[in-house]
Amino acid sequence: MELHPLLVKIIDTPQFQRLRHIKQLGGTYLVYPGASHNRFEHSLGVAYLAGRLVKVLHNNQPELKMTKQDFLCVQIAGLCHDLGHGPFSHVFDGLVIPEHEQMSVLMFDDIVKSLKDENEDVLKEHGLDDKDATFIKELIEGAKTSEWTYKGRDEDKSFLYEIVANKQNGIDVDKWDYFMADKYKTITHFKGLADNVYDMFRTRYTLHRQAYQHKIYMLKISEAIKTAEDYSELTGHTIYEITYFLLMIIMTLLSDEIFEQILSSTADNLKKSRDILNKIVRRKLPKFVAEARLTENSMSKAALEKYKPTDPTVSLNTEDLPVYVVDLDHGMKDKNPIKKVFFYSKRKPNKAFPIKDYQVLLMFIQRSQSMKIYLWRLVLILWRAATNKSMYGKPCIMCYSPVRKLYIIVSKSRSGC
Repeated sequence: MELHPLLVKIIDTPQFQRLRHIKQLGGTYLVYPGASHNRFEHSLGVAYLAGRLVKVLHNNQPELKMTKQDFLCVQIAGLCHDLGHGPFSHVFDGLVIPEHEQMSVLMFDDIVKSLKDENEDVLKEHGLDDKDATFIKELIEGAKTSEWTYKGRDEDKSFLYEIVANKQNGIDVDKWDYFMADKYKTITHFKGLADNVYDMFRTRYTLHRQAYQHKIYMLKISEAIKTAEDYSELTGHTIYEITYFLLMIIMTLLSDEIFEQILSSTADNLKKSRDILNKIVRRKLPKFVAEARLTENSMSKAALEKYKPTDPTVSLNTEDLPVYVVDLDHGMKDKNPIKKVFFYSKRKPNKAFPIKDYQVLLMFIQRSQSMKIYLWRLVLILWRAATNKSMYGKPCIMCYSPVRKLYIIVSKSRSGC
């Protein structure tokens, strides 16, 4: 893989090198040991694929008049699109930092500034100006509306905004590595590839369903980080002192290594976090108890209903029942992404068209949702009840969906729960 010297300059910064120590799939590695790839190698791959796609577009359609600056900006955006991920990828989103796309833009600015401070105006040296810098940041965040309000490029090059972060239909080099295009403003695909496009959306759904949504580890890691609150032992600053200037410094220091840093710390204010992480290491985790698939009607109702205890001394509090809602779709919530994809045929290569409704219905499985319920303390109660029933109360009924019921054993005493 050969990369432009400017990309190498960006790669050789502390802000980018930290991605070596952030797993691509976060805590999924603790479930599937083979999922050890990291954000660093992923970012290199996206940069390479982004450049390759722009070359294909340019070679096939020189009338698009793509420039060297266009090519370089798209590659840089691909390289930097995940700069904003914190430890364990999505755990920090909205917790200490903004959403990772916003954070990626801030980190990119910080890289450019830090290189300038070292007397290296790297963008200018390679023929890029302020407008190009704006373009790179817009590419990282993606074009979120069809109304053209973007400053980096005119609308006749709007197709470039679909390469790194495609907000129109979700097909981008972050997910797929090959497209064919016509000369219109949006990237279109040869009609014969419709099944491939569908397979990509289906693969996304399947991975979320079978791999990405193993949330026990991530929820517990998130709980440990939230519990820490005071980051002074790890970064020299408390969470309450964080400004955007300090955020850049802290983000450069933070990676998945925070797990080991907390685990090996001796600070009293991190004891509760250490205890949580020790349970993760020893696999003393809450177990998955039940799953309910929700319809549109039932989603508007309370997910958990009040239970009716058979013993007045039994109590069950809201905090005993953390609920994680998994929204499984094909990438665009309740919209069908296939309808946002344009195709062309061999007979009419210059005419873009969406796939017909009846064809969509034949190939596309409508959006589905499910809710997973993790009963943290109650699982331990069930486990103990199997060996010492005399310590526990009578069965009670808890409804976890409008139509299904889960029978559990609840202790008369709160001790040991």
